[in-house]
Amino acid sequence: MSSGAVAYDVVIAGAGPAGLAAAWRAASNGSSVAVIDDNPSAGGQIWRGEEPTRSSSEARVWFERIRSVNIRFIRGARIFQQTQPGKLLAETATGVIELACRNLILATGARERFLPFPGWTLPNVMGAGGLQALAKTGLTITGKRIVLAGSGPLLLAVAAYLREHGANVLLIAEQASASRLARFGTSLIATSKVAQARELKRKLKGIRYFTGCWPVAAHGNEKLASITLQRGNKRWQVECDYLACGFHLVPNLELAELLGCRIENGAVSVDEFQQTSVPQIYAAGEATGIGGLELSLTEGEIAGLSAAGRHDEMRTLVSARTKQKKFARILNETFALRDELKQLVASDTIVCRCEDVSFAKLQAHESWRAAKLQVRCGMGPCQGRVCGPAAEFLLGWKVESVRPPVFPVRVESLATDERG
Repeated sequence: MSSGAVAYDVVIAGAGPAGLAAAWRAASNGSSVAVIDDNPSAGGQIWRGEEPTRSSSEARVWFERIRSVNIRFIRGARIFQQTQPGKLLAETATGVIELACRNLILATGARERFLPFPGWTLPNVMGAGGLQALAKTGLTITGKRIVLAGSGPLLLAVAAYLREHGANVLLIAEQASASRLARFGTSLIATSKVAQARELKRKLKGIRYFTGCWPVAAHGNEKLASITLQRGNKRWQVECDYLACGFHLVPNLELAELLGCRIENGAVSVDEFQQTSVPQIYAAGEATGIGGLELSLTEGEIAGLSAAGRHDEMRTLVSARTKQKKFARILNETFALRDELKQLVASDTIVCRCEDVSFAKLQAHESWRAAKLQVRCGMGPCQGRVCGPAAEFLLGWKVESVRPPVFPVRVESLATDERG
């Protein structure tokens, strides 16, 4: 690491839609901007691979905006420590860099929520977004029999992508009820999402779509061979090559918690300027609550303008944000998880995959902290990102005690701060 930190007016953690929108707005208003992300290219999960190709019309617009301003992108790196307010350490493939900033914008996005059930640790059982990401980076899915299961619009988007790239998508199992989905569909009429919904429906034509349906077991020896689905009182088995399974999304909060930002209702709490409870730290996108692409972009723009001191221009976006938040509330109510899913896990089902901790071992404790101390739940490489949300849903626990480093890093990186 160099003897001094590289200084910027605004540093943005996350290069997904919210981060890109924030970067464009801040840089357009004269701020020096750096965007740091652990992926090799910008775009986040939703625009993964779009930076070089820009096949999506919406992604094309935003990447053209980004190219029109001066922004430094720090790729393949992520912040793991704050040495003092406004000074951050980030690990790259070759070492550690130190960044200094007047304002920090957290655009850390979200990840899929996984719920354990018998067989969920078998090879070829993976997240819906995870399978899509693998397909985008070279995994051959042509002719593969794929079942998508869980909850949320991501299942539909991934199904459409996989089918377009040659997969044999057998069915989609959505745990939400038909009545909730009908109300959700009605809510789309008053939004700009109707055309998107119609196009998605066209792409999914012929694929069986079951509501009130979920996986209860995955079967196979060395890898997945079939799954058992349940709908009402009916259970049946489906042979498949992949199960892409995710139960909606949960915000990535680790960095916000490390920096002392207030968390409310499972998301970063922000004011009208997208500022967190910590001065000069803003948050935008799914980290502030799951709300979809349009809300992420709008919040990103507001955060970028606020960080650049352009509060007058920021206020022109408030009305759009209010409408998009209303849709976000409907989205999360629609795909709220049903209580029956708590019965999926058996006593011997592994909940913490990193440390091989079964559900029975967790039940012997009264809190996340106790389980962490006694059976190492959440202490593996994922640091509770998979088992934490599962434990919250299954046991009602509050996952706490985030400490640096918030991500696995090399030992020499940890020693950097001591060396100065």
